[in-house]
Formats: sequence, structure tokens, C-alpha cells
Amino acid sequence: MAVSKEFKQKANKALNDENLRRALTKFGNDYPAARERAYAGKDVEALRDYISAAKRKAAENIDELVARFAREAEKRGAKVFYARTADEANEYIARVARENGVKTVVKSKSMASEEIHLNRHLQEKGIEVTETDLGEWIIQLMGQKPSHMVMPAIHLTRKEVAKTFSKHLNEEMPEDPYKLTKVARRELRKKFLNADMGISGANMAVAENGALVLMTNEGNARLTTTLPPIHVALVGIEKFVDNMETVTKILEALPRSATGQIITSYVTMIDGTTPTWKDGKVVDKDLHIVILDNGRSELIKDPVFKEAAQCIRCASCLNVCPVYQLVGGHVYGHIYAGGIGTILTAFLNGEDEAFDPQNLCISCGKCATICPGRIDIPKLVKELRQRLTEKKGLSFGENFVLKNIVSKPRTFHKWLRRAKTLQKPFAEEGYIRHLPLSFSKYTEHRSLPAIAEKPLRDLVPEVKKEVVKPKAKAAFYAGCVIDFCYPEVGTAVFETLQDRGIEMEFPEGQSCCGAPAAYMGDRQTAREMAKQNIEALETDADYVVTACPTCAHALKHDFIELLKDDSEWKERAEKLAGKVKDYSELMNELQSEEASSSNAGETLKVTYHDSCHYNRSLGLSDKPRNLLKQKDDVELVEMNESDRCCGFGGSYTVKFPEISAEIMKRKIKNIEDSGADIVAMDCPGCMIQLKGGLDKAGSNVKVMHTAEILAGRAKNK
Repeated sequence: MAVSKEFKQKANKALNDENLRRALTKFGNDYPAARERAYAGKDVEALRDYISAAKRKAAENIDELVARFAREAEKRGAKVFYARTADEANEYIARVARENGVKTVVKSKSMASEEIHLNRHLQEKGIEVTETDLGEWIIQLMGQKPSHMVMPAIHLTRKEVAKTFSKHLNEEMPEDPYKLTKVARRELRKKFLNADMGISGANMAVAENGALVLMTNEGNARLTTTLPPIHVALVGIEKFVDNMETVTKILEALPRSATGQIITSYVTMIDGTTPTWKDGKVVDKDLHIVILDNGRSELIKDPVFKEAAQCIRCASCLNVCPVYQLVGGHVYGHIYAGGIGTILTAFLNGEDEAFDPQNLCISCGKCATICPGRIDIPKLVKELRQRLTEKKGLSFGENFVLKNIVSKPRTFHKWLRRAKTLQKPFAEEGYIRHLPLSFSKYTEHRSLPAIAEKPLRDLVPEVKKEVVKPKAKAAFYAGCVIDFCYPEVGTAVFETLQDRGIEMEFPEGQSCCGAPAAYMGDRQTAREMAKQNIEALETDADYVVTACPTCAHALKHDFIELLKDDSEWKERAEKLAGKVKDYSELMNELQSEEASSSNAGETLKVTYHDSCHYNRSLGLSDKPRNLLKQKDDVELVEMNESDRCCGFGGSYTVKFPEISAEIMKRKIKNIEDSGADIVAMDCPGCMIQLKGGLDKAGSNVKVMHTAEILAGRAKNK
């Protein structure tokens, strides 16, 4: 899917904002350790299991929970209103304000109110609205919107805050967070004491007792909900839980995942109306609870996207997202940022608003590994992309390349062979280091791999050898990159497996696994390519071996999902999946029978880069490490952030070359800081990125696939 020129410009502007980069990088660097400390002693996975199951059950019974909550809340004196749309919610709250002569409103943090533009609606009615969360107040003064669901002003530096305060208060403010906070407390206290209405959100709404649960660090929510005589709570239906047991579990997870805290400073539970002081006497507070749908029912009823209702709004997915840490939240467009924000935007504000932002997801999968609700956000973004493509189609260029070249094996291979000739003016030493005109941006930060002189399929007769009394037979699925760019990886696979008693073959009909089509949203072309490869790989082999994790994931999982509606093809896909083995996975099984041999001589320092698919989708990060440790000429040294994305992401490097390059630079620094001679990996895509990046940087660190090192080629590099 083509990204609009305007959106790319917006992303690049954010990428080049040094203040933004500094603010986001600091928190991004500090967060993982803070989260780990906060969860120390906790069974994190059991907690995630509980929350995902409880939230899933709540979504499945949402109508019942909402009705039960409303009954219980009304018993306790609350007035409950169900708003189907943003307009209905805004009008109800404005009507309550009008009927009670409200002139001033204080608000505690509420993303739902941002979503429906409540402030603007009330201000248009002549009502003064003041945000009382410190971050929200700052961005309100600046005329901005939140860039993070939990920390709305995370993108700002203390200098920018001081400048804003100085302008607003007409006095010079120091760049001292303590003093700035003291000034904010002074100014906001006046607002609390004089407000006619308080508006809040809620972290949870409990069906069994009609209670609202709010978690805050500043105390502003408690003041907002207690001091003014009228309290209006705006609560999305995804916030509903069945009982207090679930509340306690979310209380354990939310602050730990959001900010690395064990608990927030204030946990407030509002169970019905409370006494307040009005006109010189004690009266019951006027409590209104507005239950907001605004597209949430559609999301919850969707067979795929209902998973997003398991979100507890901790924003930990943003905290670990390599893209968010570079561009911040405002690039995403509407109110909600990041991958989960893109999904919410599609349902709560419309698919058109999500069209460009969904492209920002690089599908590294880090968010899915830490989400307390176990939401597979990259899977949902991929599904959204495919649905948008089915409705809007691909660009002319994307459509032509996928349907007329990549999906037709003979044509595709013919074009790759032609590319070998066409690249000659630009290729040197296996790299394309410069491209002309508008293509130059693709070689600005990294060199590209040149097409190999001979593809692997042409080299197979030379490397294939007879295996006496083979232990098993394996068909090698090379994938495009190994076949045409890095055939040396394929020959290393053949050599090492044959040495361990595996008879090898190379099915000629194999072609691209279809991942480019699937990740660009062209589900139909991906299905056709799945069928092509199933037919090519239906041999008498015991294993289908691949040395590419993206291809392995396609063969083991994607083909089954793509063909699930065709019983015959699904069965064939499942049979193929049962044979698929990753190269290092199979080598580990064989290593248990025969120790790895190695070359005598100098020991090489090798560090290992975990590719995203290999580590998170396949869960195999220990396999190559086991193999490398067994070689006595290899010293394995771990780099910092070994599992952080390298920034490749396939077509991502074409859509957002600048973002891809910035992610890569961090990885390259970690590689070089390790002091290693070689960085090993099991992903040809990562090899493209890191070989090219290290070459462009003039680094002496070499990039090798694990298979090459096991084949004894490290000394020859």
C-alpha cells in the first residue's frame, strides 16, 4: 500500500526533531529495566494469561456486563447514559452542564474525551475547560494533543515546558521540573476550588458493584471527582470487567507495564454518589456515568479485531516500539498512537484515518511479547492492511510487481537474472553502494546486496553430494534472498547437513514465500504463491528445511491461515507445515548425536543478532547460540539489545528508508560496542540490512549466517 507523500513528510519531520528524539530516547532506554524491576518476583506470564482471559470473557459478554453495571450504579445514585456515538456523548455532557449552569470544568486525564473532542465541544458552548493532569495541562496550553496514552507530554523537554509556562503566566519560568510542578500545583488548585463540574475517565468499570476505578499519580483525578458538585465519568465499554478480582490483577499489571511502577500513587474507587458541599450545605454529589460505544461494539464483534478489546491502556506497546521511539505519537494522526492506536483509530474514527499510520508498524513483534492483555498487535495491523488493500487496492507499481513478476516464478527468476546484468555499472565487491537520482535515498545509509553471479539453484549440482546411509532426506527451501543474493548461505546449509548424514535436494518449482504480498496487504496473491510452493515442496523428503525465519513462519503458519477456507489446500498446507524445520533447529537435533568440528587456530569473537521473526515468531533464539558455543574457535559475546529490531522489515525500507536507517544505526552501535569480529544471524533479511549498514559505515565487523560459521568459513572472511 502506497504511503501518501504528506504522511512521509510528517514522519520525516518528526524523525529530525532533536528535542523529540532526546525526550523519547531517554524514556525508551530507561523503561525496560524499570519494568523488569517492577515485575521482580511476579509470575508475569500467569498474570498476562489471567488478564487476557478475563478481558476476552468480558468482551464476549459485554452487553450483559454493561446492563449489570448500569443497574448497580443506579442503585447507588448514579445517572447512567449509554452513548452510541461521540456526538451523543458530547451532547449529553453539554446538556448536563447547561441544565446546571456550569461555567467552569476541571478534567482529569481521559483518552476517551480526547477521542470525541469533548473539550472543543464544551468550549464552543462557552464553558471553560481545564485539564488538570500535568502533562495534559501542558499540551492544552500548547494547543497540542497527547502523544502517548499514559504520558501525554512525554515528547516535550523541560526547556519547552518552561517556555510554555513563561508564555502562559507572563513570567520567566526556570527549567527546573520541581519548580515547574510547584507552579502548576499553584495554578491548578484555583481551578479545582472554583470548578462547577469535574469530568474524569476510568481505568475500569466493575459490573458486580457499579464501581469506577481510577489510577493516577498526581491526585488530580481525586480532586476532580470530589471537589466539584457534579462529576461526569466518561467510560468506554472496553473498560468493563466482571468483578473485583479482575480489578486486583489489572492493578498489579497496569502501572508495572505503563511506567515501571509497582503501584500508582492514587487508586480511587467510586461506588455511587458521595456527600459534597454546595450552597452552604451538605448534599449528595450529582454523579453521571456516560458509557461510550463510538465504534467499540463493532470492534468487539469482529472475529479478528475483538482481541484488541483486551487492551488495558498501559501503552507498554509504545514504550518498546522502535518506530514510536523515533517519531512519537503525533505522526499517527488521530488520538491513539502506535500499533494498537492504529487499530483503535480504524474502528473509532474511521478506516481512512488509519490508512497511512498502519504503514508505520515494522512488525518486529516486540509489543506482543510484553502486552499484559496478550494482544498480537502486529497480526492485527497486518489484518487491517489486508482489509484496506481489499477495499482500496494497491498502487499501480505495487500491483504490477506482485501480480506480474513476484507471483510468477519463471518471470520473477528471469527478472532477477536480468538484474545481474543491469546492476553492473553500480555493483562492486558484492554491493551496490550508490544509486542515481531519486533512488539514491535507498543507498544513502546502507549498501544494497548485488545479485549473485550464480543463484543457488545453479550451484546445487556442484554442492550436492551422495550421502551413504542417510539419516533422513531434506528438501531445502531457500527463499529469494538466499537463492539470488546470498547463495553462499545455501551452499553452507547443504554442506553442513550433508556432513551430518542428511540427503539434500532443491525442489526447482519453489519461489517467493509470499511474505511481501501478505505484508503489503495483497492476500489473494499471497494465497496463489502459497499454493505454488506447496506443490513444489510436496516431495518424499522427511524435512523441508529453510534458513530464513520469515519463510519458515510462512511455511509453518501463514500458508495454513491463508488457505483455511479451502479444506483441501488447508490439509496440504498443514501436512507441509509438519515437515518444516529451521536450519539451526535441525542442526541442534543432529548436534546431540555428533559434536561440531572446528578449525584450529585463532579464536574469533562472534556476537549474535536475534531477528524478530526468528526470536519472537519461532522462539528459536537459543538454537544458534547452542551451535556457536560448541565451536572451539568461536567465543560468543552477547551484544546489548540483541533482540532489538535491525530496521529491515522487508518493504519497510522502501516505504520509510529514513526510519529504517535510524533503527539500524542503533543496532550497528550495539554490534560494534560488543567488540566482536563477526555478527551472526539466521535471517537473510537482517543480513541485507546489517551487511549493507556496516559496509556503508566502513566497519570491519563481518556479517555471517550461522550456517556459514558452522561450515568453517569465518576464517576466510
